[in-house]
Amino acid sequence: MTFDPIVGARSGGWAFFLAKNLRWLGAGFLLCFFSSFGQTFFISLSGGAIRGELGLSNGTFGLLYMLATLASAATLPIVGRVLDRFATRMVAAGTILCLALATALLAHATAVWMLVLAFYLLRLFGQGMMLQTAFTATGRWFSAQRGRAVSVVSLGNQAGEAVLPLLFVLGVGLVGWRTSWLVATALLVVLALPVIAALTGRERDPLSEPPNPRHAALRHWTLHEVLRDPVFYPVCLATLAAPFIVSAVLFHQSYLGELRGWPPALFATGFTVMSAVTVASTLLGGWIVDRFTARRILPLFLVPLMMGCLVLAWFESEAALFGFMVLVGLSNGLSSTLLGALWPELYGTRHLGAIRSLVFPVFVLASAVGPGMTGLLLDRGVSYPAQLVAMAAYCAAAVAVMALIAPAMTRRARGS
Repeated sequence: MTFDPIVGARSGGWAFFLAKNLRWLGAGFLLCFFSSFGQTFFISLSGGAIRGELGLSNGTFGLLYMLATLASAATLPIVGRVLDRFATRMVAAGTILCLALATALLAHATAVWMLVLAFYLLRLFGQGMMLQTAFTATGRWFSAQRGRAVSVVSLGNQAGEAVLPLLFVLGVGLVGWRTSWLVATALLVVLALPVIAALTGRERDPLSEPPNPRHAALRHWTLHEVLRDPVFYPVCLATLAAPFIVSAVLFHQSYLGELRGWPPALFATGFTVMSAVTVASTLLGGWIVDRFTARRILPLFLVPLMMGCLVLAWFESEAALFGFMVLVGLSNGLSSTLLGALWPELYGTRHLGAIRSLVFPVFVLASAVGPGMTGLLLDRGVSYPAQLVAMAAYCAAAVAVMALIAPAMTRRARGS
């Protein structure tokens, strides 16, 4: 059997790759899947009930969520350093237990302070450490086929988006939203913890596959060197667009449904469509990254999101939501693979935990500011369509900036 670092094992292809690495790919997949309990699209499913029981307006609810998320973003660079010091199994187990505590707290939240604390823990250990553990470990475990590995692991996010909202809506109808969150707690402790601990019991050696020099950084950057790199900051600014826009739209889905006259179940169906498109886009993105490198396709991943914002702003039919979900799915699939491979490609893997723990709070910051800013602007009379057009304009500007710096990144990777 011959090996090509771009396409993998020729005679085995995807089947060979999955069978050979199922243990580690499964661990990353499940970490991403169960991170859904701490992500905006899942938390927002309880938004209307929480606002009603605690008497919160859209703006106040969004502001509380933003503050809790900002606090988690400030904490993550400190907590995330454990990824460079302890085994993946230990970090994963601790993260799952903390996330279970957060889901249980939200189920019992009867006061604003309890709600904010639950949001903080959900964001820190759900969206934060669960994903950090998954992608940091995958970035270290794989080298030549990193794009393919990240694309498989990323499918855990799409599986969570496709399955969990529908199950949660069904559970709310049967037992209420609080008991449904307790069910999430049980799933984390009884299922996620033992399975993921078993899968991460042995680390993968990236040297078990022939290296692909096009995907390897010339050296391993320290965190301080990254902070002095002029390329780092425009890349971060570009990657802010997706978490800001998607979290803002999904968090205020109840308001958007009221504005357009859409039935409540439409978004749950839309999540399924988005997830299906994201799956296809993620797998395609893995092949593209391995074939062309992450830095070369960096200018492209925001184009579908830009178009989706315009569709949602200019059209009011139910089809507009599905058009938005399809375009977001395309962008999400590309970005999940791209960003999982980009940082080790640019800066190496030795200090990847610290670097990702610095970068990820920037994404969390954007996902926090999105719902909060959108809610405050809505309270002040700024129309939702106008905000969506402004989001599309930001995407266009980010695409232009990435197109300008992509050649410089390629030259640097070649040592010129």
